[in-house]
Amino acid sequence: MPRADFYLIDKPRFREQPLLLVCELTKKAFAAQQPTLILTRDYAQAEAIDELLWAFDDDVMIPHQLAGDDDDAATAVLIVPPGIDTADRPLLINLRETCPGGRYQRVLEVVAADPAERDGSRLRWREYQRLGFELHKNDM
Repeated sequence: MPRADFYLIDKPRFREQPLLLVCELTKKAFAAQQPTLILTRDYAQAEAIDELLWAFDDDVMIPHQLAGDDDDAATAVLIVPPGIDTADRPLLINLRETCPGGRYQRVLEVVAADPAERDGSRLRWREYQRLGFELHKNDM
């Protein structure tokens, strides 16, 4: 059964910079050797995550890139802005406003503290529930 984990941001560290939580989740996935896709809302967010992954932890180097190159399959973490098609991977971090299409073993939903973000996450929760996902909520 596929699983969806919702990470609801509440801690000041993540409230100020929600993409730090994306980096922390990516770091854990890389340590567990889980090939990962990060679906971003737009190209600017993809670039911001790309830059942050290089700088957020001096002790860890996470191989990553923006999707769309010939070596996508060999890269541990692909950052995927809208409009770029990639092969499915077991783990997906979804930052978009809709549930992703495709087949994934696990989806991580990062939800900012903004009320509009929370409302959108409730809709995605119900959609994952309808699709038969095992659901978990994590307060961050």
